[in-house]
Amino acid sequence: MSSDMTSGLNRAATDATGGLYALDRHGDRDARPGLVDFAVNVRGVPPEFVIEAVRARLGDLARYPSHDDESQAVATVASAHARPVEEVLLLAGAADGFEMLPRLRPRHAALIQPSFTEPELVLRAAGIPVTQVVLPAPYQLADAEVPDDADLLVVGNPTNPTSVLHPVSAIAALRRPGRLIVVDEAFADLTLGPDGTREPASLARHRWPDVIVIRSVTKTFGLAGLRAGYLLAAPEVIARLSAGRRPWPLATPALAALVACAGERGERYCAEQARAVESERARMCDELERAGFGVLAEPRAPFVLVSADDALPLKQRLADHGFAVRSCANFVGLGPDHLRLAVRPIDQVVALTTAITSIRQTQ
Repeated sequence: MSSDMTSGLNRAATDATGGLYALDRHGDRDARPGLVDFAVNVRGVPPEFVIEAVRARLGDLARYPSHDDESQAVATVASAHARPVEEVLLLAGAADGFEMLPRLRPRHAALIQPSFTEPELVLRAAGIPVTQVVLPAPYQLADAEVPDDADLLVVGNPTNPTSVLHPVSAIAALRRPGRLIVVDEAFADLTLGPDGTREPASLARHRWPDVIVIRSVTKTFGLAGLRAGYLLAAPEVIARLSAGRRPWPLATPALAALVACAGERGERYCAEQARAVESERARMCDELERAGFGVLAEPRAPFVLVSADDALPLKQRLADHGFAVRSCANFVGLGPDHLRLAVRPIDQVVALTTAITSIRQTQ
């Protein structure tokens, strides 16, 4: 476990690697037009029923988002997770939820690492002391040494970029009086249990008063450009998070998309995508291992974490061969020898490994 003073200040520097160590760099910086995209964890384009829901509201753009539209979106999300409407807060993407965390006024935040970088950015910007709780491979919560005085804990489940899915019991073991736990479930809707059960480790239906669940629909439904998600928490926690929030935080098309995604048709689509991800991921891991990559931990999300000694120069040369991959140089606990690869169909994966073999043969 590293301290606040050893948080990796070098990662914030923009250097010869093109800013790969900067905390605010995400995979979209690498996914340039024309490249086969393994860098961004978005599942293709939006399904037609979501496009239709958004298109149907374009004629309303001259009006402010209505209370009725917001209420319908809240009610749809609440129904999907068997929660009261008072326990739902709509978000303009999951990052919107992380931006609210300083309003909780924690005295000491602990971040389970490696993980998504946005919570660290917003907490440090607010002057909140942060402790990095770095998990060694294979990145299990049983190895987490969380300071007893941490009153805010942030964990991804499944975790980006390790793709590890933590059981409910492991998160429950981290609960303490006076501590709030934030669970980033941006990719939970694509997880399956060994028996095919959907979302086996999600806390979305667990109405624990000390747990905040942040969810997104932008990944599974191909809506990264629309920004839509939601947060589930106790009403008093939501009141603290939303205090002073700007009016009309979600646009009308985003509200329409949330209704479509969280409704019954959206649930069926998620189930189909989860099964597709499981099948594609298994074939992808076999192909990556055949090509000499070490797949780290047990991947359960729509991406895999791999390591290779030549990962950084390989990433740079793959762009010249038409492929975008995500360096993990800016994740706490990882480095330039790690790559995160979005799960893609096997033909794209074979094309990627063929390019890798060609690159390595010419080095």
